[in-house]
Amino acid sequence: MTESTVTDSRLSADALAALNREFETAPAGKVVRWAVDTFGDSVVLAASFEDVVLIDLVTQVAPDVEVIFLDTEAHFPETLAFVEEIRARYGLHLTVTKPGPEAAAHPCGSDQCCQFRKVAPLRQVLRGSRAWLTSLKRVDAPSRATAPIVSWDEAFGLVKINPLATWTNDDIASYLADHGLPVHPLVSQGYLSIGCAPTTRPVREGEDPRAGRWAGLDKSECGLHA
Repeated sequence: MTESTVTDSRLSADALAALNREFETAPAGKVVRWAVDTFGDSVVLAASFEDVVLIDLVTQVAPDVEVIFLDTEAHFPETLAFVEEIRARYGLHLTVTKPGPEAAAHPCGSDQCCQFRKVAPLRQVLRGSRAWLTSLKRVDAPSRATAPIVSWDEAFGLVKINPLATWTNDDIASYLADHGLPVHPLVSQGYLSIGCAPTTRPVREGEDPRAGRWAGLDKSECGLHA
């Protein structure tokens, strides 16, 4: 499928179905290459820096891709240090968002914290882009179990591409080890899903890797992938 079959509005149902059939068994690198060839400078990568697999894959194809990190002002110091380590390692074209002043009334862990600290800043920075790449995986949560590889993102008004959708946690770990890539420093302390410090805890033995996110809260998604 070429750029001529993708418009700046939503993809047709037939186009989406064809892309997802093609990419279901394709290497993630092929999905990344399609995204870059199709959207060029209008594709961006949103990265939480929980791991660097997608950053590594994308920068092999497009070293100057814009990488977006959502600074909620509640991240672990280790996460912020890791962001700077990876920025230097890859020479990233990194955009760091900050919450607006309205977020002050919504501290981390409150009902609308992610809306003001993640969703609104991301919506602002995505303006003018035609597509965004994410590290979403189907194994992350039941709510993501049927996530497509390519879709029209109604919430943000652009094409959403999940090259790692079919990957398992073991796939991620194997890629990091096989390529000698740095691992987030909190992983060795039992943090297997890393979000904001006030709402993230280490995972106990036998727990689901995402069990440490929003511990004690009736919440499983921040709104970016809802």
